[in-house]
Amino acid sequence: MCGIVGYTGTRPAEPVLIEGLQKLEYRGYDSAGVCTLDDRGVRTTRRALGKLAALKARLSSEPCPGTTGIGHTRWATHGRPSEKNAHPHESDGVTVVHNGIIENHRELRLELQARGRVFTSETDTEIFAHLIALARQQGLPLLEAVRRAVGRVQGAYALAVVDEKTPGALAFARLASPLVVGVGEGEMFLASDVPAVLAHTRNFVFLEDGDCGMIEAERYVVVDAAGVAVQRPVKTITWSAVMAEKGGHKHFMHKEIVEQPRAITDTLRGRLSFDDAAILLDGVDNGALLSTRRVVIIACGTSWHSGLVGASLIESLARVACSVELASEFRYRDPVLDADTLVIAISQSGETADTLAALKEAKRRGCRVLSVCNVVDAAIPRVCAIGDGLGAGTLYTRAGPEIGVASTKAFVTQLVALHLLALQLAQLRNTMTKEALLEDMTALAHLPIHMEKVLAREDDVRALAQHHVNARDMLFLGRGLLFPIALEGALKLKEISYIHAEGYAAGEMKHGPIALIDDAMPVLVLALPGPGYEKVISNLEETRARGGRVLALVSDDDHSLDDQIEGVLRVPTSHQRTMPVLAVLPLQLFSYHVADLRGLDVDQPRNLAKSVTVE
Repeated sequence: MCGIVGYTGTRPAEPVLIEGLQKLEYRGYDSAGVCTLDDRGVRTTRRALGKLAALKARLSSEPCPGTTGIGHTRWATHGRPSEKNAHPHESDGVTVVHNGIIENHRELRLELQARGRVFTSETDTEIFAHLIALARQQGLPLLEAVRRAVGRVQGAYALAVVDEKTPGALAFARLASPLVVGVGEGEMFLASDVPAVLAHTRNFVFLEDGDCGMIEAERYVVVDAAGVAVQRPVKTITWSAVMAEKGGHKHFMHKEIVEQPRAITDTLRGRLSFDDAAILLDGVDNGALLSTRRVVIIACGTSWHSGLVGASLIESLARVACSVELASEFRYRDPVLDADTLVIAISQSGETADTLAALKEAKRRGCRVLSVCNVVDAAIPRVCAIGDGLGAGTLYTRAGPEIGVASTKAFVTQLVALHLLALQLAQLRNTMTKEALLEDMTALAHLPIHMEKVLAREDDVRALAQHHVNARDMLFLGRGLLFPIALEGALKLKEISYIHAEGYAAGEMKHGPIALIDDAMPVLVLALPGPGYEKVISNLEETRARGGRVLALVSDDDHSLDDQIEGVLRVPTSHQRTMPVLAVLPLQLFSYHVADLRGLDVDQPRNLAKSVTVE
């Protein structure tokens, strides 16, 4: 997830690009760059490693003249953060910036190298520069060259292109990554998100998947994948600048909840091969997976909850013993570890101090180490780097930057990444048939569609939140794979609404917590199909019998509780092993709306930090 800005008009492009990148820096923060053209087609490119401040410092002494340009702030997916991997990338006068993932980049790179093309970076993005440059050498106009190039690519992209031969013009393309055209007076803009250029225009064209096009100072054109001109309406934005940074959402947390189907799509992209029923995990040492006899997962907070789900999947699918440890406690009880143990660290930021310390201790004791992480080349992935004999690599979740302190899209992408890892282990150990593997793969592939259906019912969740906004305490109950989701639902409510909430394994109610039940206590029961469903219903009845205010999360086709409980939330019926992902969405929305209705600071709850980098 990166940020793109483009400009063409009559004023200097560099200040417009830098201002726009500042508004998009939350989308990428490991490197940045700009490229400008003057009216003669003279190109100037500047790039820098690190946050945008490093690029600004360079531009103060090495400016980029010209009235047409593109800019980019990067969040690495292919190639570690470095100046050579920073965008823009250039080939034969064609310069590109790109947001997304090229799934077939290896095949295309080999093909282009065989044709004599020389690559100067590790990124998949550079492929676009070479493909477009080759098409231009064949005499194709810039727009047609871009359209031809994207036709060779499998994956996702938002693409902006300038060419020394066409000063004053900027080409673009979009598929599964956001891109908008800003329409000004005598100038045009391009951006990943509206806020990047909202200071200059409120008129925008929202591009659709498959769109390609060109902007010049006085006009824009859009064509579809077949090259046929299409009309995309100009819409006027009425959001405030602050609201626009959140994409029209009131809070970053809400924006990130809504982004989760896209995040899951990115997590899965290129990792499911249906042709041969195979899981393809980039950056993971399969030899380390195959040789392990025991798995230990270490994590904190929300990541610990995802680890609980992951452990169940690893044991049930791959038949490998797996335990889950709180990283903050792990080092202090002298755990039993050996060379046959694979230790998996889960961390959104890759910098969580307790998890990092526990991981280093495991490695010191001779364990193979692997991480599930969201931030490329962070401290934890560096400890797990393949090549030192113990590093087994990193499975990146690709959730993109998460701004809200309460984790949402990082959590669901961890769940999916761990499911993929469990399937990979099962595949290597031959503990699943191809038919069974395909069944899980299909369920994962369908997740984004099911998630969209859940998010479309947000009004129902908000109504339930309104009814319980003044609750003092709340319980969340679940069994099996849904027990960790009950823990996560309770944590979210605590974090942002400051309501005391606890998650319990439903069968443990009678061992103490049932004493808390009275007519003021809401109890949300996760009653979804799967093993233990009947027992969960029995636990629900125990709560009802003691006057508890029972709420239930059920599947679409389950109406058996409609007239027995106070409130119902529904999710589409899905495979039982993907149900945790669907189940957590209404709980996130419930917590969000309770906190919002209480007038609290949803994105920055008191006493909490996004990344806990101290023990």
